[in-house]
Amino acid sequence: MKLPLPAALRKPGKPGSGNGRGNGAAPADLRREAPVAPSERGDGSPMEGVKEAGADVVGWIDQRTAATGFLTGMLYRKVPKGTNWFYTLGSATLFAFVVQAVTGVFLAMYYTPSATQAYGSISHINNDVFLGQFVHGMHKWGASVMIILIFVHMARTFFFGAYKYPRELNWVIGVVLLILTLVMGLTGYLLPFDQRSFWATIVANNITGSGPVMGPYLADFLRGGPEIGAITLSRFYALHMLIIPGAIIALIGAHLYLVVKLGTTAPPWLRATDPKAAAPVVPVEAGANGDAGGDGAAPRA
Repeated sequence: MKLPLPAALRKPGKPGSGNGRGNGAAPADLRREAPVAPSERGDGSPMEGVKEAGADVVGWIDQRTAATGFLTGMLYRKVPKGTNWFYTLGSATLFAFVVQAVTGVFLAMYYTPSATQAYGSISHINNDVFLGQFVHGMHKWGASVMIILIFVHMARTFFFGAYKYPRELNWVIGVVLLILTLVMGLTGYLLPFDQRSFWATIVANNITGSGPVMGPYLADFLRGGPEIGAITLSRFYALHMLIIPGAIIALIGAHLYLVVKLGTTAPPWLRATDPKAAAPVVPVEAGANGDAGGDGAAPRA
């Protein structure tokens, strides 16, 4: 079923077509016309009224947000020839992040970031809450899926040469997004606060502390004290739920903006066709009267 959309959200017509209107004609909603009876507008069914109301709401929002340009750039941008399933890895990574965000919100409704109650709240989610184990499993394994997808996406970008001019800044943003994704996986691993996550976090914190210059300071900041405990869990929960997701959302917005602005790189196996060489200039001797025939006859009128 094709829903009616305001003119501002429709796909723009070809240049010179006039979008079905005469040059300089005002949009339909700005022209003064005689009122039309409901029976003449459509079939008069309640569904018809719902469609018109929805279209009016969308048009009202678009006039006040000016979102048409962004939507047109996202939905109708040019895509080079030869694109294939490798170009969907970025969208798949974005979808994995959305799944992580949605499932994380539901888990946060039942999780208690306390050293004495964290493990009990996770057990309550898995054993007592309706579909809790399913949502927890999606969040747990979705983290690994997101990390794999972002690695493969960046590998495709590297081997296809999409990091070169003018897309260097987008490549840097992608590297930062990769680091933030790994940090989010590390901070989320401690939240169940069981034996496995506790000792794995100790190992990760010791590795961080072995880094040059900033390593010991960063390890002390994450630990929040001489050893891993309740303060560490609170800091990891704040990083995992607030700081890192906010930074990822902001960088994803900048990443998508640059993708729309700079376009998509064609596959490396498609070379640009060389321009056709110009035909060689053949000198022609002119006749006595300047004509190219050389017979001296006057040109015809």
